[in-house]
Amino acid sequence: MKISKFALLAGRVCGVPALAVAGVLSLAAPLTAQEKLQVASPGDTLTTAGPLAHLSPRLSRRDLARAMKLVADWQLSRLPAEPQYDWTWAALYAGFMGVPQKVAGDKYQQAALKVSSQLNWQPGPRVMHADDQAIGQTYLELYMIHKDAKRMEPMKARLDEEMATPDPTDPKRPLWWWCDALFMAPPVYADMAKATGDDKYLKFMDHEWSVTTNLLYDHDKHLYFRDASYLGKKEKNGEPLFWSRGNGWVMGGTVRVLKMLPADSPLRPKYVQLLKEMAAEMLAIQGKDGLWRPGLLDADSYPLPEISGSAFITYALAYGVNEGILDKATYWPAVEKAWAGMLTHVYADGRLGCIQPVGAAPGAFSETTSYVYGVGAYLLAGSEIYRTAK
Repeated sequence: MKISKFALLAGRVCGVPALAVAGVLSLAAPLTAQEKLQVASPGDTLTTAGPLAHLSPRLSRRDLARAMKLVADWQLSRLPAEPQYDWTWAALYAGFMGVPQKVAGDKYQQAALKVSSQLNWQPGPRVMHADDQAIGQTYLELYMIHKDAKRMEPMKARLDEEMATPDPTDPKRPLWWWCDALFMAPPVYADMAKATGDDKYLKFMDHEWSVTTNLLYDHDKHLYFRDASYLGKKEKNGEPLFWSRGNGWVMGGTVRVLKMLPADSPLRPKYVQLLKEMAAEMLAIQGKDGLWRPGLLDADSYPLPEISGSAFITYALAYGVNEGILDKATYWPAVEKAWAGMLTHVYADGRLGCIQPVGAAPGAFSETTSYVYGVGAYLLAGSEIYRTAK
């Protein structure tokens, strides 16, 4: 039986197996064309992945290019035959789009273009779900290159429909009720505002971001809880449970919003301040290997670092320094350490390991576990470092 995209994501959100969800859904309404797409696994774990690549940690353009291309080419060779619009793959496509042209970026951009064309520039089926909008970041980046309306209109229609729908009334389940949704949807709204020149998308984005922040952001720890169900949960050491991937994705979303905000936007100070606060916290808890553990405030309970969260944190720190938001003398050494740490998890064939599978909190994984969204985050981090490298 083919598992629909809706079934897989419903299983992720509800905590039940995708096959069970699919069985229930088979008794419901017929699947749409989008929902009938074959879902490809976004990652796997090997018993052994062979030798490591032993890449140079120098932040020269030559060394950065080699490190990015090795991983990007490995992932490119593993793209499924059928196009995917799931949030996991959307993060990978964003990474592909970020690779600089001088690092063979056109090859990866063409891969993203092919997928987008095969999907007819459509978002996922759920109107009110950020996961099904994340791919819009790639669509709109490609639209801004060629200004072909077909690349923008389906996503514009989706955002307009969502904006016309009343907000959820449950205060613990707002529109973007989980913190990593702040990477999925807000950048799409910021991109749309840039593409159309219409500030209504920024106003809506900022309102919904504030709702999520008011619910999930700890103003003392300067970190986000994953969702309202984690507000009272503690680590073994008694500290609150803050998931590294969720917070990394918030920082990544903050960067991608800032990239689209006009220099004179009255919204900028808010997102700049958030980036500063979270960056300072991440600097204070960075591991000796340069990376961050799945549970941010109880590193001793997690033997392995987690690359998808660490890579987005690195992306945000590098962007902050490059834009003059963060002090270079203070934060660039952390970027150097983080990049060097990530390279110790790249295998000779290009596999990027230590990436936690789909989940909502710290979970089990091994050194060989690789998932596409971690590769996307790694490519964004490398690309941002490359931007000012020599």
